[in-house]
Amino acid sequence: EYIRSSYYNKLEYTRFSSSVGKFVGFTEYGVKNAEYWNNDASFLSAMKAQKEAVCLHNVQIKYDNMLTKS
Repeated sequence: EYIRSSYYNKLEYTRFSSSVGKFVGFTEYGVKNAEYWNNDASFLSAMKAQKEAVCLHNVQIKYDNMLTKS
């Protein structure tokens, strides 16, 4: 799962989760940003592609390292 969170003053205001597939806002400012980002199809598809680029690419490497250390 790919998660991208945005914080300001130790308060999370937006989060993108690849399992949800969209941004979720937690504050008034975060809700406005989430609506804006969710309406931008190219930005949203780029965030969804991050799961394949970051997570799926490295999962086998991390898994193999954990097996050798245990």
